[in-house]
Amino acid sequence: MSTKPQNISRNPVFLIIALIVFIGIAIAFCPAVNKNIAEGMAQLTGQSIDTASMSYDARTIFDTLCYNRSIHILAMLLLGFGFLMVVVRGHGYSSITATLLAVSTAIPVYMLIKSFMGEGSALSIDAFMWAEFAAASLLIAIGAPLGRLTMDQYLLMGILFIPVYLFNEWLILESGMFTGFQDTGGSVVIHAFGAYFGLGLVATTAKKFENGPSCETDSTSNQFSLLGSLVLWVFWPSFTSAVASPERVVLTAINTVFALAGATIATYICSKLIRGKVDIEDIANASLAGGVAIGSTCDIANPGMAMLIGIAAGILSTVGYSIIAPKVQKLIHGADTCGVHNLHGMPGLLGGLSAIIITGNAGTQILCMIITVAVAFVGGRIVGAIVGLLRTKDALYSDIDEFGH
Repeated sequence: MSTKPQNISRNPVFLIIALIVFIGIAIAFCPAVNKNIAEGMAQLTGQSIDTASMSYDARTIFDTLCYNRSIHILAMLLLGFGFLMVVVRGHGYSSITATLLAVSTAIPVYMLIKSFMGEGSALSIDAFMWAEFAAASLLIAIGAPLGRLTMDQYLLMGILFIPVYLFNEWLILESGMFTGFQDTGGSVVIHAFGAYFGLGLVATTAKKFENGPSCETDSTSNQFSLLGSLVLWVFWPSFTSAVASPERVVLTAINTVFALAGATIATYICSKLIRGKVDIEDIANASLAGGVAIGSTCDIANPGMAMLIGIAAGILSTVGYSIIAPKVQKLIHGADTCGVHNLHGMPGLLGGLSAIIITGNAGTQILCMIITVAVAFVGGRIVGAIVGLLRTKDALYSDIDEFGH
């Protein structure tokens, strides 16, 4: 997708020094070396709020505040993901329509199945936000085969994805078998699940598209992708804090912004060091990896740790897009169109691993990550086989066969 840079200075010494400086800034935000940060964290998290014992009036006000975050998440789903996936040249109509179909399918199907599971209110702001998380995971999964499925296939994929997602969510978070697993903002159960489900689907359907055209971008599609990235960046704190305890919402929002900032800085530096220029694919995607990776510890980390996690995620994601992606493509014998493995898969697992530093619960954390990846990949392969029974797309990475132009 990228062109070779001409006469662009890497300034490697400056970039490495800058990275070290920002790592130092992150360390300076750690409570162990900054007394004021330690006192600030104590003030933010010093007293818990029991939402279960709220009066009806207080609960209504609290739900209204949660509603604001739920609408922010909806903006992420439709505007953020939608524009981000317009990156494929000549596939904009299809990308936006697939986004609309995914959200319109995931939320009601998730809430319907949950209503029969008999756990809590089926019509609550919490149930709605959990349904939005499922929609986010579905959109991540769609990013892997984007441009190679018809609208009918996206619709079927959405219907089949939700039961698999719900099974993993129940198994990891609700069954009681994995007490102590830390993943408040969904690094593992939302992001990594969606990524490896998408890769499983690609691995199953790849043979249908052998020797087909490759995905291409242009200036216009890249600018729309950057717009989507900005929307996601702005609203990501609402995503991670959506189901956090009320007394930890502020800390969660700060941690999320610090993680995103760390990832953005690391992405810029690593993109120039590795590629010799700032690559649009890196900036539009890897700069968001901090939001993915901080999910697991968004409400229990400190800002310094959050920024360090973001820096690590930005580096990992940029290396993924520039070096690891071709190897993964050979492994699954198919293309990961949006690079969901680089943005959501690896950073999601990094986020899960980072929780071990705080909780010390390595066994449960790693086991849940392995189970999630296995359920997602196997589920993706099964759904891919079913989706493949429908008519395949005639014009890959193009709107022409479904929209006529």
